[in-house]
Amino acid sequence: MSFRFISKSIHAYLIDYPIAIVLIAAPFWLKLGQSGPVATWLSVVVGVAALLLAALTDHATGLVRIIPYWLHLWVDRAVGVVFIIAPFAFNFFKLDAWYYWILAAAVLLTTSVFNAPEQPIARVRLNSRVAG
Repeated sequence: MSFRFISKSIHAYLIDYPIAIVLIAAPFWLKLGQSGPVATWLSVVVGVAALLLAALTDHATGLVRIIPYWLHLWVDRAVGVVFIIAPFAFNFFKLDAWYYWILAAAVLLTTSVFNAPEQPIARVRLNSRVAG
């Protein structure tokens, strides 16, 4: 049994929009920001950007579909790296730091370790004979 179970469809339907909403709302629910306002607003800004990225990605829930899915995954991974670095760069402590480190682990595991490779589209060979 493969542990790479997060398909493009699962990512589109169950991850993109719900996680973007969580990124926007969670800092207020958790009362982040004791390290400074960046601890709150970094998540909110990334959440808004994630909504835009999801809407522009070429997958089932994309609205405009101009960003290839593979590029979407690399943007997600870059956000994971930013979430690892942010607590050090902005001197976050306690819950503020742990929030970003846990998010970083989740993003990087989701987009790298658990991400299922895309299945190539099967090519259909058309029969050149006309049915008669």
